[in-house]
Amino acid sequence: MKIRKFDIDAVIAALEEHFYSVKTPIVDLIQAKTRDPFKVLVATILSARTKDETTAKVVNILFQKVNTPVDLEKISLEELDRIIFQTGFHNTKAKHLKELPRVLKEKFGGRIPSEIDELVQLPGVGRKTANLVRAVAFSLPAICVDIHVHRITNRWAYVQTKSPFETEMSLRKILPQKYWLVINSYLVAFGQNLCTPRNPKCRICPIQEYCAKMNVRKSD
Repeated sequence: MKIRKFDIDAVIAALEEHFYSVKTPIVDLIQAKTRDPFKVLVATILSARTKDETTAKVVNILFQKVNTPVDLEKISLEELDRIIFQTGFHNTKAKHLKELPRVLKEKFGGRIPSEIDELVQLPGVGRKTANLVRAVAFSLPAICVDIHVHRITNRWAYVQTKSPFETEMSLRKILPQKYWLVINSYLVAFGQNLCTPRNPKCRICPIQEYCAKMNVRKSD
C-alpha cells in the first residue's frame, strides 16, 4: 500500500463518515439535547477520566435535580457526591461543582463565560475542558486537545509534539479553522473505536493510506 501525502480535507471527510456510523461521544450527546452552556460545562467536568456510558447515566440523574447554578448551590455536597460517585475522582468533582456557583457570581455575574482565559478560572476547568465548552456550548473557534487528539495527530505525524498544550498550539497554526469545532468529536470517536492506543484496527482504518504509523510498519 502506498502512503499518500497527508490530505487533511480527505482525512476529515473520512473521519466525519466514521463519526456518524458509531456511538456519539457524551459531550456531543449533551449538545444534541441542549445548548445550555451550564449543562455542557457540568457534563464536560464530569466526563473527565470517566467512560461516556457512565457520564451519560450520571448526568441524566443529576439534571433531574440540577439545571442551573442556583440548583447546584442549593444541593448539598453529600447528595451531589452521591449522585456523581460513579465518575472518576467524584469527591474532587463534587467540591469543584459546589464552588462553581460562587465563582460564577463573583467573577462573571453568574454567567458562563465563553473565553478560554475566563473559563480556566472556573473550578475544575483546564484548557481541554475550556476549549470543549467554548466549541460545543458557544460554537466559537476552539481546539479541544484531549489524549485522543494528542495521540492520534502525532501518530499521523500531522504534528510532532510532546504535550496536549503543544499539540493545541501546533494545530492552531496548521489545522484549517473550519475543522476546529469538529476535530475533537471526530477523533474521540475514532480513537475509541478504531485508532486505539494499543492494537489499533489499521486493516479496516478508512485513512490508513495517510497514516505515518502505517508507513513505519510497511518499512519494518
